[in-house]
Amino acid sequence: MYNFDEIIDRRDTNALNIEGFRSYIFHADETMTFPYKDEEFIRMWIADMEFATPDVVIDGIKERLNKRIFGYTRVFSNDYYEAFSDWCKKRYDWTFEKKDLVMSNGIIPALYELVDYICESDEKVLFLTPSYAYFKYAADFSHRQSVCSDLMYEDGYYSIDFEDFEKKASDPKTTLFIFCNPHNPTGRVWKEEELDKLSEIIEKHKLWVISDEIHCDLIRAGQKHIPLGKTMPEYKKLITCMAPSKTFNLAGLMISNIIIHDEKLKDIWLNRHYNFDNPLSIAAAQAAYEKGGEWLEELQIYLDENFRFTEEYFAANLPKARFRISEATYLAWVDLSAYFDKSEDLPLFFAYNAGVLLEGGNMFVQNSDSFIRLNLACPKATLAKGLKRINKAIGQQNNVL
Repeated sequence: MYNFDEIIDRRDTNALNIEGFRSYIFHADETMTFPYKDEEFIRMWIADMEFATPDVVIDGIKERLNKRIFGYTRVFSNDYYEAFSDWCKKRYDWTFEKKDLVMSNGIIPALYELVDYICESDEKVLFLTPSYAYFKYAADFSHRQSVCSDLMYEDGYYSIDFEDFEKKASDPKTTLFIFCNPHNPTGRVWKEEELDKLSEIIEKHKLWVISDEIHCDLIRAGQKHIPLGKTMPEYKKLITCMAPSKTFNLAGLMISNIIIHDEKLKDIWLNRHYNFDNPLSIAAAQAAYEKGGEWLEELQIYLDENFRFTEEYFAANLPKARFRISEATYLAWVDLSAYFDKSEDLPLFFAYNAGVLLEGGNMFVQNSDSFIRLNLACPKATLAKGLKRINKAIGQQNNVL
């Protein structure tokens, strides 16, 4: 048994979660003050976990440390490929060729590179909204136009507006679709029929597609992740991105798996990309894929319980909040439109009035007004304290206490 109830002090580790929230959330410096001391905040914002990285991963790093030399490194041996490939085969019944696997310091850096490699200067990037903001940032960075297809929202559940999606995909200038599978922030696990329909549209209009599957391991009990590469096994214009970072709390080690089938694009990547990897990151990721399955299974049970607790808490204390347990991720997506006007800056409100750091819908491009995203990957005691503070602040704002 692993102790997910342990509260770990992350101060003095240069953690963005702790030291960097002012600049990231509020675009401010250290002079920005709050009614709460920094150490008093409940942090439910950025998508890393408050749980210790598994011992098997730390042991893998220690074993590599004992080699004592950390020179220029790349993934040359078959061991890493076999570990990751076996992980995908066991969990998703999906495989890929070793020659198609390249490495990146992260999926975000890969997006920035790939948009530039794929799209001409007058071409457009399509994605589903609400969206992880870095999809848009990647397009903006390369001065490519973004095109948004709003997801349909009904009774707390999201679905794809295929008519709107195809209309936008049919534009000859729309050449790249960045897909989040499972979806962040809504937590949707896309079902087989949805992926089949998406694939049909993608192939019909010959789109490039980047499938960001970073949350694929973090699914609720009874859910099934289907890699887009399993739906489109022969489609050469598909790039699949996966990583151990969300699954095993390794974001700071900066390693991601990028699977590129198209030989020309792969050549561009290998010629332009700074093609070296951190030796400790390789060791950590390989150990996670080889030995981290048991830890992940216990984590999933703990996260399922945190989601159940959150659902019951909202139902009992904030019944007008619209919340549905996410099918994947450790992120709760909560509609607070019954309590707040669309113009309310929710991250600022909860930082000042509740001492809770969270992300608001304004951080997810569009189609997300009056939502908050809560990171539930924390000890239950922390979660309960955060929800209690949120409830009290909303109650005082709405004069219901």
